[in-house]
Amino acid sequence: MGLETLKIDDFQLHASSTKRYGLGAHRGRLNIQAGIYDDDLYAGAWCAGRDDPLQWFEVDARRLTKFTGVITQGRSSLWSSDWVTSYKVMVSNDSHSWVTLKNGSDDMIFSANREKEIPVRNIFQAPVVARYIRVNPLSWFNNGNICMRVEILGCPMPDPNNYYHRRNEVITSDDLDFRHHSYKEMRQMMKVVNEMCPNVTRIYNIGKSQNGLKLYAIEISDNPGEHEVGEPEFRYTAGSHGNEVLGRELLLLLMQFMCLEYLSGNQRIRHLVEETRIHLLPSVNPDGYEKAFEAGSELSGWSLGRWSSDGIDIHHNFPDLNSILWEAEAKKWIPRKMFNHHVPTPDWYQSSNASVAMETRALIAWMEKMPFVLGSNLQGGELVVTFPYDKTRSPGVTREQTATPDDHVFRWLAFSYASTHRLMTDANRRVCHMEDFAKEDGTINGASWHTAAGSMNDFSYLHTNCFELSMYVGCDKFPHESELPEEWENNRESLLVFMEQVHRGVKGVVRDLQGRPIANATISVEGISHDIRTAADGDYWRLLNPGEYRVSARAVGYSLLSKKCEVGYEMGATRCDFTLGRTNLSRIKEIMEKFNKQPIRVPIRQPQAYRSRARRLGT
Repeated sequence: MGLETLKIDDFQLHASSTKRYGLGAHRGRLNIQAGIYDDDLYAGAWCAGRDDPLQWFEVDARRLTKFTGVITQGRSSLWSSDWVTSYKVMVSNDSHSWVTLKNGSDDMIFSANREKEIPVRNIFQAPVVARYIRVNPLSWFNNGNICMRVEILGCPMPDPNNYYHRRNEVITSDDLDFRHHSYKEMRQMMKVVNEMCPNVTRIYNIGKSQNGLKLYAIEISDNPGEHEVGEPEFRYTAGSHGNEVLGRELLLLLMQFMCLEYLSGNQRIRHLVEETRIHLLPSVNPDGYEKAFEAGSELSGWSLGRWSSDGIDIHHNFPDLNSILWEAEAKKWIPRKMFNHHVPTPDWYQSSNASVAMETRALIAWMEKMPFVLGSNLQGGELVVTFPYDKTRSPGVTREQTATPDDHVFRWLAFSYASTHRLMTDANRRVCHMEDFAKEDGTINGASWHTAAGSMNDFSYLHTNCFELSMYVGCDKFPHESELPEEWENNRESLLVFMEQVHRGVKGVVRDLQGRPIANATISVEGISHDIRTAADGDYWRLLNPGEYRVSARAVGYSLLSKKCEVGYEMGATRCDFTLGRTNLSRIKEIMEKFNKQPIRVPIRQPQAYRSRARRLGT
């Protein structure tokens, strides 16, 4: 019905008693997560004020509903072990007269949880139509208390006169495939999109999972399979945590939507496709997804399928380049011994016995091969956009603002997604778990939230040209199929707006005096201690906010060239090309290498007077 997805409001939840506010009825939602400490304002369940069989947890559906079952969990807590082991269910139409579900002439007793995290589902023998439903705990863990997290299964009865329901109903007009797709169905869906739009799509894979499933991506571009000079490359990835399913389905919906809109002549979509090379990778961790998919949206819990098949958190499995860069900065090695960009991966990480998932290695190879400019990984379980750095700079500190040199750009990129999402910046929305990100405009620096070494975001920024952010696209990691149309409406505009940000800043081509492209030239912006490099064709894209910048280009063997480039507020990167001349030293070296580093024998030209005298003497 929507306790987990927050479709059920706090005021629709009631209880017989409450231990304290942080353990009130509003916290009795399936999979809700607690703070670190047990006295947090945001605790991890509803807990009764007394432990006796007279306690109850109530949901007001606000309209007649066909109830079909109940799912329960224990309390989310690092310190307490609380769960209910059996309960009764009662229903009512007026909240005064209650009817207990029966098994023949006896009250129906439902078996509940044996531990606090794994959800347990009980389906009623027959659906029951009512407005109110109560769960009445009868027994609980011996060493614990009455604490529950609950989801109610049911469908609202048709009622066109119900204003409350119509006011809160979100309807999509897009004719898309709103369902959860298995691995085989995902592959088939991508094939359908490719067959519908063969001229602007291409399916390829970047590698395999631990269990041998291919990691499929789809490219959307007017020249699929080719990098066009001056055209930026963008990527969306999803499903690095296999149980965070919403992002995967959003990307499948996005590829359908873009294909259909392109065919229908939507000018906004056509401009995106013709001016951008877009890559969508919907399932980074297909092995984990298959585990969660098998359990289903309500029973996969908070972590089933999160990790790769060999137990690795793929999103945080990248090398920690932050520590390498910060140590070099402390030793003043930059730029003499080390660059402030394209930090190399350490040797130990590349060894065969390093704890690196096959999926992570495939992602790194892909990131190094494609000249991505901007990207995002879609996550689940929250409503917030996070941006680098994800690791705190101070050792031992778990939360600390840790900004990149491009902090202002990252903040704009994050806000561009959050501000166009239907809920992220809504100050009146209920928090998903324990953090009120709406106060921060739906965005946060990753290290300010919780430190994490080796994240995909930090690695992408420090090792490649690509600016990467994480989009937490919904409170529910694995929403029910019926919720997908609304989740699509929540995120559709944000997904498009963020893609369009790849066209902000400056772009250009670096060439030599003969017009030949210079690959791996360094592009620097005065005042920002993070450089980027040109791609194989000499083209580059530097994301920047509106303003006036002094941009420099340099390459080994070429003279440095600087120019002033102005970035406007309108969409579209400012063109800023560079033509570099060779340095005198590089020309000398080139000549010496041409002649195998031997002194060049130049014929000695004799003076005119000496030649005349020689002729007179006959010599």
